[in-house]
Amino acid sequence: MHRPTDTDEPVLPDPERVDPAVLTALLVRHGWERRGGAPGRYSRWTPPGSAVRLQDAGADAGRPTGNGTGTSLLVPEGRPRRGRTTDPGYADHTDLLGEALTALARSAAPSAREVLLALTVPGDEIRWRRDVPRIGDAVPWTTAEQLRAGARAMLLAAARAARQTAGYFGERHGPHAAGFLEQVLVGPVTGGHLLTAYAPVPEGRPATSTLLRALQAARDAVDFQRATGGMEAFDAAVDLGVCHELAEALVRLVRGTEGMEVALAWSPAAGPPGGFASRPEPVEFSPGDLPALEAASARYLRREPSVPVRVTGTVVRLRRPTPSGGGSVRLRVLAGADVRQVRVRLDEAEYRIAAHAHLVGLPIRVSGRLESRGGFRRLTEAVGVTPVQVDEAERDRLLKSLHGGVDTFEDACGGDS
Repeated sequence: MHRPTDTDEPVLPDPERVDPAVLTALLVRHGWERRGGAPGRYSRWTPPGSAVRLQDAGADAGRPTGNGTGTSLLVPEGRPRRGRTTDPGYADHTDLLGEALTALARSAAPSAREVLLALTVPGDEIRWRRDVPRIGDAVPWTTAEQLRAGARAMLLAAARAARQTAGYFGERHGPHAAGFLEQVLVGPVTGGHLLTAYAPVPEGRPATSTLLRALQAARDAVDFQRATGGMEAFDAAVDLGVCHELAEALVRLVRGTEGMEVALAWSPAAGPPGGFASRPEPVEFSPGDLPALEAASARYLRREPSVPVRVTGTVVRLRRPTPSGGGSVRLRVLAGADVRQVRVRLDEAEYRIAAHAHLVGLPIRVSGRLESRGGFRRLTEAVGVTPVQVDEAERDRLLKSLHGGVDTFEDACGGDS
């Protein structure tokens, strides 16, 4: 089995598909230095901190500069225009790009691989960095797990807030957030203190822009709370995407560190979304911010109100302690609430309606209040339980999905786990 190592050369993108403007933007982002070139034809670039100044304008694009990490890149400016591919000024366009990409792959500069990865995996780049104790470049196993878990929770919170702002989401918008996370790509792991992810563009733009806006608002709210002791800024920050879940993710990422930052870089090919800086500053948090973040998390959880809803769903579980009287049912939500399932307590007459609908494969509709306590999993004050008529094909489909492996009514009425 092949085990990738730090010496493996990354996969090179096709030079024909690389936009020189995107490559140049990535070089600038990662601190590469422009060292002249031929205006209108190509530019010359060296790695961050390089003091090398090459005098020979005709040198090879990938020639080593002698400092071990240095590489000189020649990047063509612009694309050859249609009908001008035979023009001598553009004849070496693709060759120059190919040589520059090869030089990046062979360069010992850490940023070289990051540039190549950004070209190969286009999208908005999100980077988490934690200042944690290390032995060499190694960190404790639990520390690395905290980084990934915190980053995951942060992305899920941003995806939910992009759909609808709220102080506490619980189970709401769970499928939407999970769908966003499935599209996010994770960069190579370079240590348990650093994690890079790439969100798709344009599909992921609502979530990434909401994430940046919410982090900035959370930073401002923490500063206000530490300066004045007031929590009002956290209340206003809800409209900008701050929520219980984001605060909890920040607490998880900051705890046990000397500091943490999140940096976001827009896809060079797409550019920044409207209203945002082209190169946003990283947002930093420190252990001194933990009391404010923890207080905000508890405040959001405590204050989120219940929601009046009218839910349509299929009965997937029935339970009552005695053969008669009321009981509880679990519904797989089809419409009316942004959660997967809810539990409902019903009186005897409504419980019978729900049980009969389950047996014949019909959904039911019920009104009530979706309680925030417990994560919006419970419907209280339930009234108006009625079966919902569906066509025969849909009814057969529901019966198959609900009764797969359930042969009797008693099987369907198992414990409410």
